[in-house]
Amino acid sequence: MILVSACLLGLHTRYDQGTCHNQELIDLLRQGLVIPVCPEQLGGLPTPRPCSEIKGGSGPDVLAGRAMVQSREGDDFTEQYIRGAQEALYLAQLLKTPAAILKAHSPACGSKKIYDGSHKRVLRPGVGVLAALLRENGITVYSEEDLNPGLLKKLASSLAGRE
Repeated sequence: MILVSACLLGLHTRYDQGTCHNQELIDLLRQGLVIPVCPEQLGGLPTPRPCSEIKGGSGPDVLAGRAMVQSREGDDFTEQYIRGAQEALYLAQLLKTPAAILKAHSPACGSKKIYDGSHKRVLRPGVGVLAALLRENGITVYSEEDLNPGLLKKLASSLAGRE
């Protein structure tokens, strides 16, 4: 199984209760190759929830206690983001997940760029809390921006070979 951000599978789990429906990933779900995960919900946050960004660093900094996940209103959700990442990692390890496809730019799931903490929609290089924790544990992380027919075929065939 491959972990996939639940919002990419059409579930209304985004902070604004929206979805980022991706038909290619939904097709993989129907084949039983992926499992949805929402680290914010696993960490105890509701949906909808305040929009949050990492302030003072990136995902590895949050995990090391050098940065925080903060809402526009100043609420600190660091603990929930770390807990959710740990729960998702546990699931990935149980399933022997080789890879994850996570939502780009998210403070939990971003894999290349995240918002800079100013809440002004400014992107900067960095990764989210879950993406960092998965990578630290040897799990390859992609975003929906990386998807192409070759990658999807490669992931599907790697899973078929594990059965």
